[in-house]
Amino acid sequence: MLVIAITSCNALKRVDNDELLLTKNVVTTDGKKVKNEDVYSLISQKPNSTLLGYPLRLNLYNLAKENPDSSYQAWLHKKPKRIAKLTKLLSKKQVDQLGESFMVKGASTWLKNIGESPAIIDTSLARKSTNLLKAYYNSQGYFNSKSQYTIDSTNSKQRAQIKYNIELGEPYMIDSLSTNISSKTLDSIYELNKHKSLLNTNDQYNWSNFSNERQRLIALFRNTGIYNFQESSINFDIDSISNPSSKDMRIKLQIKNLKKRGENIITEYKVYKFDTIRIYTDYFFGDNPSEMNSMEYENYIIYYKDKLKYKPRALTNAIFLKKDSIYREINKSRTYRQISNLNTFKYPNITFDSIGHTLHTKIYLSPLKKYQLRIDPELTHSNIQRIGTAFSTSLTTKNVFGGAETLSLSARGSLGLLSDASISNENFVSEVGADINLTVPRIWMPFNTKKIIPPYMLPQTRMIIGTNFQKNIGLDKQNFNTILGYNWSATQSKKNALELINIQFIRNINPGRFFNVYQSTYKRLDDIADNYQDDPTLSEYFNAPDDTTDPKLIIPTGTSGFIEQILNQGLAPSTSDDYIEVRSIDERQKRLTENNLIFATNYSYTKDSRTGLNDNSFHQFKIKLESAGNLLSAFSNVITFNENEDGNLLVFGVPFSQYIKTDFDYIKHWSFPSQNVVAFRGFFGIAVPYGNSNSIPFTKSYFAGGSNDNRAWNAYDLGPGSTKSLNDFNEANLKIAVNLEFRFPIAGSIKGAFFADAGNIWNVYDNEENEDAIFTGLSSLKDIALGTGFGIRYDFDYFVLRLDTGFKTYNPELEVSKRWFRDYNFNNATINIGVNYPF
Repeated sequence: MLVIAITSCNALKRVDNDELLLTKNVVTTDGKKVKNEDVYSLISQKPNSTLLGYPLRLNLYNLAKENPDSSYQAWLHKKPKRIAKLTKLLSKKQVDQLGESFMVKGASTWLKNIGESPAIIDTSLARKSTNLLKAYYNSQGYFNSKSQYTIDSTNSKQRAQIKYNIELGEPYMIDSLSTNISSKTLDSIYELNKHKSLLNTNDQYNWSNFSNERQRLIALFRNTGIYNFQESSINFDIDSISNPSSKDMRIKLQIKNLKKRGENIITEYKVYKFDTIRIYTDYFFGDNPSEMNSMEYENYIIYYKDKLKYKPRALTNAIFLKKDSIYREINKSRTYRQISNLNTFKYPNITFDSIGHTLHTKIYLSPLKKYQLRIDPELTHSNIQRIGTAFSTSLTTKNVFGGAETLSLSARGSLGLLSDASISNENFVSEVGADINLTVPRIWMPFNTKKIIPPYMLPQTRMIIGTNFQKNIGLDKQNFNTILGYNWSATQSKKNALELINIQFIRNINPGRFFNVYQSTYKRLDDIADNYQDDPTLSEYFNAPDDTTDPKLIIPTGTSGFIEQILNQGLAPSTSDDYIEVRSIDERQKRLTENNLIFATNYSYTKDSRTGLNDNSFHQFKIKLESAGNLLSAFSNVITFNENEDGNLLVFGVPFSQYIKTDFDYIKHWSFPSQNVVAFRGFFGIAVPYGNSNSIPFTKSYFAGGSNDNRAWNAYDLGPGSTKSLNDFNEANLKIAVNLEFRFPIAGSIKGAFFADAGNIWNVYDNEENEDAIFTGLSSLKDIALGTGFGIRYDFDYFVLRLDTGFKTYNPELEVSKRWFRDYNFNNATINIGVNYPF
C-alpha cells in the first residue's frame, strides 16, 4: 500500500500555482556545459534528490499531512456527537492524546523527517549562486567574467530549470615572480628551496596555488628552525594595473619580519635551537615541579615523585626534540604521536620558553591508570544453541617493566545448551581460552633497528601466547598459538606488519565424528556404499535394514571399514569412479581431521589514502606474504625428525605444514554528487604447498561466498571451480574475487545499494584430482561465478547495519547452457546480514 501511495503521489502536491518546482541546475561557460562537481556545489539551491530518477523523498514528504493537528480537530468536530461518543468510550484525556498518536500526527512527522520538502525556485538564492559562481571563476583567473541566470519553464507550467551562464573572457597569466624578504635568514632558506615553489611564470592565475604556496612556506620555515614564524608575515602583491590591456600579472612575494601581537616591536626572524629539555613524569595539574626529584639522562632532565617509575631510555626514545638541534615543527608532532603511542600517558603537554634564540622546553606527562579490568558477560541464542552464556575478562597493566610496556591477561569461556540433541553425543557445547599479550613500544631485537625503523614510525613489538579448548558439535579442538610480531607506520597512510614467528598447533580431539559433522561428504560415501550393501562381508558396516529405511553406513566404524575395504581390499578397481571417489573422500577426511603444526612468518603492507571516516573518494592497497615450514625444513638437515607412513617429517608427532602464500587486495571508492558512491574491490590469493605438505591447512585455505564476498552464495557454498558444492565446507588454495557496488541515499539514515560480485576458488599445485576443481589456465575463468543483487543499509553513524539480497546470475555449477539466470529468483536468493560495508 505504501509503494502504491508513493508511486501515485503527485510531486506538485505542495507547489502553488504561482510557484515553480526546481528540476535541474545547468551551468555553462562560454556556451559549454560544465560537469565539474565543485562548481555545482556552489549553487545554493538544489533540486530534490532522486532515486533512479524518481523523487522518492519528495513524494514521502507529500504523503504527510500538512497540518495534522488542524486536520484532527476538523475531523473531531465534523459531527456534533463525535466528541461525546469518544469521551464516553475512552476519556477526555485519551481523546486529546489520540491527536498526538502516531497514526494521527507521528506518521506525518516521521514522513517529513525522512522526506524532503519541494525545492521551490527562489530567485534570491539564484542571484546568490550567480555571485558565488563568478567569485569561483575569479579565483581561477577569469577576473573579467560575467554571469547571469535564466529560468526555463518551457516544458512545464510548474516545473523549471535554472540555467547559469558564465562568459569567462581571457584568463590572467603570471608574467613574472619576484621576492622581498626582510629577514636574511628566511631569504637564504627560501632560495635553497625555491625550486619547489607552486607558482611559476606563464601559469594561469589560480587562487589555490597561492594558498598552497603559503602553506608550503609556513611548513618550510617552521621546520628549519623558525619557531615563531607567523602566517600573517606572508603576503602576495599582485600587479596587473601597469598595463590595463594586458592579462599578465606581476607577482611579488612579501615576507615581513616578526611583529609581536599588541606591540609595535618588529624583530628579524632567526633560527632557534633547543637548550634545556625537561620531562615531568607523574605530573598532574597543580603540582609544583620544584618539589619533584630530578636526574639527568642524555641531555634531558627528568623530574619524578619519590621514585622514577620509568626507564629513562623509554622516555627519551619517544622525544624527537634534541638539545642543540634546531626547532622543527614535525619533530614536535612526532613527539606528541609517539608519547601517545606508548599507551602509558594521557595526551602530553609541551611548552616552550624562548630566551634569545634558544628554546627551553617542558614536557608534562600525566600517567594513565596502571591497572584496567574489563568484564564482558553475554547471553546468546542461535539455531544450534537453545540458550548459551559467555564470559570474558581481561586485566591490563601499563608500564609493567618500566619501559612503557603493556601486559594484558585475558580469559574467556562459554557454555551452551544444544537445541537438538541428535546433532551431538553431548547436551552442551563449551569453549574456554586464555591469552597473554605483551606490547612493547619499540622493536625488540638483539640489534639496533633505529636506522631501519626510526622511532617516528611508531614501532611496536607484540608477543602473544594463547590457548583455546573447544567442545562443540564439530571435531572438538585444542588450539595453541604463539606470535612474535612487529608493527610500524612509515606515514599515517602506510602501515607495515611483520610476524616473525607465528606458531599454531591445532589438535582435533574427536576425529571419529568427521562424518557426523560433514553430512554432504557422508552422503556421497553412503551413496557409493549402496552399490555394495548386498555383499555379506560388508554387512557389519551397515545399520540393520527394516521395511521403511535403507541400510546406512555406521559412523565411525562402518565408514572407516568401508573405506578400507574399497581402497585396500580391492572391492573396486583402482580405475573405477567408485575407487577414485572414495579415495578423494578418504584424503579429505584425513586432511580435515589431522592435527596441524604451522610454523609461519608473514609480512603485510597497507597503503590507504583515506583522510577520515567521511572520505568517500580513496584507494587502499594491501599485500600479504606468508611462508611456513621453511625453518623446520632447514633444521631437518641437522636434526633427525621422525616420519609418518607418507614420508612427512614429524615434530612432536605432527607433520608440519610447508607452503608459501600471498594475497593482493585493492579497494577503490569514487564519490559522486548527492552522496552517491561507487566502490570497487579486487582480490587475488594463492597458497602453494610444497616440501613437507601436499595440501594447505584448512585454516589457511580460501573460501567463496558470504556477506563480504559473493553475496549470491552462502559462505563456503561456492566452488571449487565448476564442482557442485560437493562438501559442507568448500575450500581451495586459489581465489579470484571482484566486487562492484553502487551506494546511494534513500531517505535519512536509510541507504541503498546495487552490487555485482564475481569470483571463485580453485585448486592448483596440490593433491586435488577432480578436474572441475582445478585451475588449468585462462580457460578456467569461465567458471567465475557472478552474483548480482541489492541491499538496504541503516547508518547509525558509528556503524552500518546492512541486509543484502543476492541472486545467482551466472552459476558455474550448472550445465553450460543453463548457467545464465537459471536461479535468478527470490526462491533461490541468498540473504546476508552484515555489520559495516563489505569493502
